[in-house]
Amino acid sequence: MTRSDGYLLDNRRTEAAERFDAFATLFDPTTFRHLERFGIGPGWRCWEVGAGGTSVVSWLAKKVGPTGRVVATDIETSRLAAAARPPVQVRVHDVAAQEPPADGFDLVHARLVLVHVPDRERALRSMVKALRPGGRILVEDADPALQPLLCPDDHGPEQQLANRLRQGFRQLLVDRGADLAYGRKLPRLLREAGLRRVEADAYFPLTSPACAALESATIRQIREQLVTAGLATDQDIDRHLANVASGGMDLATAPMISAWGRKA
Repeated sequence: MTRSDGYLLDNRRTEAAERFDAFATLFDPTTFRHLERFGIGPGWRCWEVGAGGTSVVSWLAKKVGPTGRVVATDIETSRLAAAARPPVQVRVHDVAAQEPPADGFDLVHARLVLVHVPDRERALRSMVKALRPGGRILVEDADPALQPLLCPDDHGPEQQLANRLRQGFRQLLVDRGADLAYGRKLPRLLREAGLRRVEADAYFPLTSPACAALESATIRQIREQLVTAGLATDQDIDRHLANVASGGMDLATAPMISAWGRKA
């Protein structure tokens, strides 16, 4: 992620750990399925961009083994400390402002990172530049504009409140430079970057305990910004958090688009 005083979802907040756990539950199976298809194995050199949590980093470390290398970068790395042992190297790094931490990578991966980066074009160029010839890139990002609702089954007052708060969240993201239609652009952007054999798919969780955990942590983290911006009241948020905790709503995430390709 790129450093910005306006970044909405600061990794240093206590709710960040809950969000990372929810992301791992929701999206790790999809990410690992794609990475397995690449044939990742011992000796691979990997760059995990905007790592945030440790689930993908730890999985990569097991795959590449002691002869491999996993460089895990983010602008805030305190939550990566548990994974910072060989073959993992943890570095503070801004993908949109700094040169790649190394080159000749067999794999570069970023998940739910570039959608938040104002200079995402430069960030993607940096990631492609770091690949060796024949190396693989997997970029996975949300596309909230494809499915803007928290409750697609918008049938009652609880769901309508949830969707109103989701709209407020989307507005805060846009105000901070997020591209809510970024995910769908990834295949084209990878082709334009010169990558070969580009493919993509999408994953769309509709309801699960992890969706509810993610929503609760997110709303608690952005509560002050929602209220300050006049997008919700404290009473709205308290009522919504109680509704989420009751387990009676089907909560969705934005579709996550996974796009991958090979450097010529």
